[in-house]
Amino acid sequence: MKEVVGSPGTWSGLLLRTGQCAFAGASIGVMVSALGFSNYTAFCYLIASMGLQALWSFGLACLDVYALKTKRDLHNPVLVTATLSFAAACSSAGVAVLFERDVQFCRMYPQFSCSRYELSVVLAFMTWSFVATSSLVMFWLMASL
Repeated sequence: MKEVVGSPGTWSGLLLRTGQCAFAGASIGVMVSALGFSNYTAFCYLIASMGLQALWSFGLACLDVYALKTKRDLHNPVLVTATLSFAAACSSAGVAVLFERDVQFCRMYPQFSCSRYELSVVLAFMTWSFVATSSLVMFWLMASL
């Protein structure tokens, strides 16, 4: 079987999964440190989605480590959470844009951490980009079977 960069059980796959987990964790950390995030459903959805993504990516990274240690081939279809991550990032980005540009919520209430909301959304999109790359690799591998 042809080895594709980022495929499960390879060093590049392990790096992708580690990146997914790290950026999802960072997105959660930044959002939780912002004041008042729990008042908005989109931000709570982002935390839930990134939490699921971090757990899923950590599990896949552990599987990659196992495959690398035992020299096993993992070229099997694996479920991905790319759609969930993208939906959460988009809905949170929409709320962040609404707060910042449309209703000037961040100017009227400076005690809210709008910059942290925005940073968390950026980290969520970076997580999604790693997940999307993994998804494309998996689709490529399934097509080559």
